[in-house]
Amino acid sequence: MASNLCSELGRILHVDDDAKKLGIFVSYTISWLVEEKPFASYPFEDDVKNLLDYLKNRYTLDSLKNDAVVRAYRDFFWRIGIDPTKVRPASEALVRRGLRGSFPRISPVVDAGNIASAYTMVPIGMYDLAYASPPFRITISRGGEVFKPIGGGEERLGKGIPIFVDSKNLVMHIYPHRDSVETMIRNTTREVLIVGAGVPNVETNLVKKAVEIVAQLLEKIGWSWCRYIELK
Repeated sequence: MASNLCSELGRILHVDDDAKKLGIFVSYTISWLVEEKPFASYPFEDDVKNLLDYLKNRYTLDSLKNDAVVRAYRDFFWRIGIDPTKVRPASEALVRRGLRGSFPRISPVVDAGNIASAYTMVPIGMYDLAYASPPFRITISRGGEVFKPIGGGEERLGKGIPIFVDSKNLVMHIYPHRDSVETMIRNTTREVLIVGAGVPNVETNLVKKAVEIVAQLLEKIGWSWCRYIELK
């Protein structure tokens, strides 16, 4: 049971020193389905409407790039060799969609992460614990690791890439923007590790808040969580 991992929360994820040198930090918790609830309509309709209103009152497409949190993730992308004007941080991409009046509806569990990410600008990772084996580690690739991204073919990674791996060295995530198809959320997912991706110049409390929003949204659809958010 995922709930049994709550007492081990502080020990199930480690950030290696080489990743810490890049300014990487994370907040995380675990959530699990208690009672599957049938829905007559999309359960987060009001949440998405409120989110879109919030975004339109706070940002414009032109002003977005000047937001301090957006700048922090863009700066981190440049630091790890990614051009953020071509590959946008996932949270920024979500907000840009919201400012254009649309928001993705993939599945309620995935959508909970996207809503929290758009509110806070913090990238959120969600991993199916039926396919991911703790303890987890954020480290730097040595080169040659296999990565199977959502929506793409298998890749062999180069050296020096920040990655999130499980105890079997399965690459679950390229930090902080690409998830693996192997540990992605499915319709059958019942236990989830929720991770907020922190980078330099982003407040730790904001990253923790992003994870808390995900957990609270999942409660609306019959999930529970550890009621504690770990910071590493």
